[in-house]
Amino acid sequence: MLICVPDVLSKADVADFRRIMDGCPWEDGRSTAGAQSAMVKKNEQLPPDSEAARRLGNRIISALTGNPRFISAAVPKQIFPPLFNRYAASNGHHFGIHVDNAVRGDHLTGQRIRTDLSVTLFLSEPEEYDGGELIIEDFYGSHEIKLPAGHLVLYPASSLHMVTPVTRGMRVASFFWLQSMIRDAHARSLIFDLDTAIQALVERLGRDDPETVKLTGIYHNLIRYWAEL
Repeated sequence: MLICVPDVLSKADVADFRRIMDGCPWEDGRSTAGAQSAMVKKNEQLPPDSEAARRLGNRIISALTGNPRFISAAVPKQIFPPLFNRYAASNGHHFGIHVDNAVRGDHLTGQRIRTDLSVTLFLSEPEEYDGGELIIEDFYGSHEIKLPAGHLVLYPASSLHMVTPVTRGMRVASFFWLQSMIRDAHARSLIFDLDTAIQALVERLGRDDPETVKLTGIYHNLIRYWAEL
């Protein structure tokens, strides 16, 4: 399941993020890569333990917890502290094909999560750079993702994926992972489809419609059946 979530951050928020990030030191992006990923990763990132990275990451998590589409698609149990990277054409930055680590640990908090889903939140407008597409491979082929600033894409962390070389300008993004309460990807997809259909019915019929109420009950019972707390 590959889900795009628009307008997680406003344009004003994105501008403020970029202003703060432009005043920060950056480091080699391989510092947080696994052994296989480090061989194909060439970019820069904000030091994960820096005050700026933590403060901006907390702002992203606050925005996500108030976003109905994100909550519906992810059913999050734990969200890893967001990280931030940039790909500059002048440095030939790219990230070759790889799979994310199955488990991520944050040494500051002691948090460890199973990475069910990966998230990329774009902080550059598409016209700011050439290249830099996020390519995600799944059972249906390869998907090329390049979203407006403030939008994010949510996809299985088990997917092979890459970032193509940036050939002009700079690509800036936040990336992170989450553990879902619904571990099974197929069950999570069914729950998202059901919730999406219910919300469409609510728009047409209202929350008090008997069939809408019944479907809402089925939705919550499925969550109750599949959820891992």
